[in-house]
Amino acid sequence: MHDAHSAPAAKPVALAVGQFAAAVMAEKLPASTAKVCAQLMIDVAGLCVAARNTDYVQACLASVLSDGPVTAIGHTRGMNAYDAALVNGTAAHGEDFDDTFEGGPVHAGAVIVPAVLAIAQQRGLDGNAVMKGVAAGVEIMCRMSLVTPQAMHKAGFHPTAVIGALAGAAAVGATIGLDGPRIARAMGIAGSLASGIIEYLADGSWTKRLHAGSAAQAGIRAALLAEAGFVGPPTVLEGTHGFYKAFGPSREPDFSHLLDGLGTRWVTDGVAFKPFACGTMTQPYVDCAIELAREGVRAEDIVSIVCNVGEGTVHRLWEPLALKQAPPNGYAGKFSTPYCIAVGFIDGDAGLGQFTNERTQDAAIQALAAKVSFVIDPENPYPNEFTGHMRATLKDGRVIEKHRAHMRGGAHEPLSDEAILAKFRANARFGGWDAGRTNALETALAAIAAGGKVDFTKVEG
Repeated sequence: MHDAHSAPAAKPVALAVGQFAAAVMAEKLPASTAKVCAQLMIDVAGLCVAARNTDYVQACLASVLSDGPVTAIGHTRGMNAYDAALVNGTAAHGEDFDDTFEGGPVHAGAVIVPAVLAIAQQRGLDGNAVMKGVAAGVEIMCRMSLVTPQAMHKAGFHPTAVIGALAGAAAVGATIGLDGPRIARAMGIAGSLASGIIEYLADGSWTKRLHAGSAAQAGIRAALLAEAGFVGPPTVLEGTHGFYKAFGPSREPDFSHLLDGLGTRWVTDGVAFKPFACGTMTQPYVDCAIELAREGVRAEDIVSIVCNVGEGTVHRLWEPLALKQAPPNGYAGKFSTPYCIAVGFIDGDAGLGQFTNERTQDAAIQALAAKVSFVIDPENPYPNEFTGHMRATLKDGRVIEKHRAHMRGGAHEPLSDEAILAKFRANARFGGWDAGRTNALETALAAIAAGGKVDFTKVEG
């Protein structure tokens, strides 16, 4: 009979994750996974260009203190990897038009792609190193988001921000060739760098935009510290004082979502690319609203729109209802389902142009948003599926229901390659680029995805 004290300790979860990340090989990725990684680079780069002239990106650029060899996409100034990751991550997530992950939800591309591209460019690494890092980081970030569903938001934290720091550390570690134990140490360090609260919901402040960039930056810092021998706890994920206890204390972590099939079943393949520039869970409702308008219903004909929603979405997208029906600015509108429904109905879209401060003050949109309310549906499958269900009551007594079983752009109804490229090109145009610059960036990214050099020298800012 073995003494209980002599039983071998279970392998730290971060060590298993680190060993996975270290073992990823770009040339052995499933074709479907490699394709998503390449699409993520295209999507993120287009969003960086779209946001290049915004006030929040300009503020990030003004904070840059470094010179260096790394590109902030859409700008001519060179900087170091830390600053480029901050600028690119903030720009990519800034308009909430970046990828998401049903079940999480997290925005992996806006953290992982900026972190990996920055360190690869800083060190002169090739596209195989980039693809390895992107694949490892996105897979880890998406899986980590499933371990304590809804608990991080409930605790007041932004999952993209806090999970992103650890996944970013693993991604950068994989990119620069750290072994499994060093990547585990890097994740342990990143646990103390992770941050990001969701108080931006109060007034549409800019901090959510910063979260992806700060997580990317933290990931680089943690990986380079681990590379240099700095020590972080490999029990960072499951420890008594670990990551999930700190950021998701209301649920017991289920690490099977992180570990089962890791390296053989790629959840990255199910990453969703957004068709609309707003909060993830609002997107099916926007499609419902557009469909309703296309049937000839007029805004003035509508008495009320009542939406069936998942309880976990209410505190971010629906409450306080009076504020959500009249968001104070365009950024706040992105996290208001009533506004997104109203602007989608009236404009037939919820793209970048629908979330200006001026658009949110439009009288017709505000009048329609004021008619939109919600009821909690205990059968709603959130967070496993992002659905849309609304009932519109009209002045003539008719009641019209619209339902979406899932988010367009996600695993059930993915956007085509052509649609993702079209989004990239439209975002570049929105950022003021001509076709020549856009094509040069597209070519540079395709070369990286094929294993070539990380080279943006032909892309003018």
